[in-house]
Amino acid sequence: MAKDLARLVGPEGFSTDPEDLLVYRHDAIAYFAQGDPEAVVLPTDTAQAAAVMAYASQNHIPLTPRGAGSGLSGGCTPVQGGIVLDTKRLKGIQEINRGNLTAKAQAGVVLADFQQAVEAQGFFYPPDPQSKSVCTLGGNVATRAGGPRAVKYGTTGNYVLGLEAVLPNGELIRTGSACVKHSAGYDLTHLLTGSEGTLALITQATLRLLPKPPATCTALAVCPSMEMAARIVSETIANGVVPSMLELLTTASLAVFNKFVSPPLPEEGEACLLMEFDGTAQEALRQAQEMAKACRDMGAMDVRVVSQPEEAAVYWMVRSRLYPLVVSRFKRLVTEDVTVPRDRIPEFAAKVQRIAEETGLSMGLTGHAGDGNMHPTIRMDEISDELQQRADQGMAKVIKAGLALGGVISGEHGVGVHKAQFLELELGQEQIKLMQRIKKAFDPKGIMNPGKLWPPEMEG
Repeated sequence: MAKDLARLVGPEGFSTDPEDLLVYRHDAIAYFAQGDPEAVVLPTDTAQAAAVMAYASQNHIPLTPRGAGSGLSGGCTPVQGGIVLDTKRLKGIQEINRGNLTAKAQAGVVLADFQQAVEAQGFFYPPDPQSKSVCTLGGNVATRAGGPRAVKYGTTGNYVLGLEAVLPNGELIRTGSACVKHSAGYDLTHLLTGSEGTLALITQATLRLLPKPPATCTALAVCPSMEMAARIVSETIANGVVPSMLELLTTASLAVFNKFVSPPLPEEGEACLLMEFDGTAQEALRQAQEMAKACRDMGAMDVRVVSQPEEAAVYWMVRSRLYPLVVSRFKRLVTEDVTVPRDRIPEFAAKVQRIAEETGLSMGLTGHAGDGNMHPTIRMDEISDELQQRADQGMAKVIKAGLALGGVISGEHGVGVHKAQFLELELGQEQIKLMQRIKKAFDPKGIMNPGKLWPPEMEG
């Protein structure tokens, strides 16, 4: 294999060194899924990527696409070995079209770099997963990644107009267009968007841009109970107030915030709402003040309006780094991304609290509450098989509770390996069988990211 790959991508474009392959065994969460790749390839252009795909197809070699490896569902884990195709050298921003409000960029472009390039020209690309400093556009498209701004602006899928992709046999296709409207044929663009690398390799995306909002204003409210915070979210949305970001955080988060902000937040509170409003300076401030008043009227303990951009940036910096900061306090975190209708958030919060009490697990609840995308998290001070089994059982109860409220098993992380066992609960066997037929049409040899989306026993 080494000689063949050297011929296809050059000696610098692949590795079979065991030390190099170690970092490709799993994504950002290692404890639930790992694999042993035989080789990693790093193509520099679409032609090289297509040649590798064709080679893998001809030789029936499993192939796993990978961006930054920052996912949380095992989606880029090579569970059946084979080749990992790393897109990080496909990093060109080919076009920012001012007149059409669109951009074209390759799959390996880091999201934060793309946003910086777009904003330098006065535009705005809203999708903002917390890993944006490292995650890539290809990975974002493959998982329909979200983030705090989804409450007002939607997720990655809302901004994908067209794709360049390589089919498993090495054939190149271009779907969609740079037009806002496109009504010809099946929507292959959005079939590939969210397909988690199981149908084709995404090499380039045409993305929709927006004008950059002129100003933002941040507000924060600490609530004595999780139920109150969830009720404020539900009432806010019902009253037609749509922040650009609306985050629900827990007591453990408040302790982290107090390392960076002053005056300190009351840590006896059970939950915190962190909000941002955008528009003109006057409009953003007005919305923040109205929200602050509503929080006070509903009994919030500490309410702040942070109008200075430098001060607000500190709050959002802490929020973006909260997961690694909290991870450092525990041996392991088990995190989910169940999403429920926004008016069911109070019920979901109560159910999570009840499950924590019944199981004796230390369980927190954070998330992008403005769009119902919640992150129930089990915090483990020690690691053992017994505790992990109990955590898995507890999280299964949480997922089923979300489904019972009309929710879904994933709002932004994707299914990957981690949530494959729950897909049938949400979609049913008939939809899964239909997806498997689509998978076979794209990938008749089954080489593309095998072992993902549904359990092995459900393979068609």
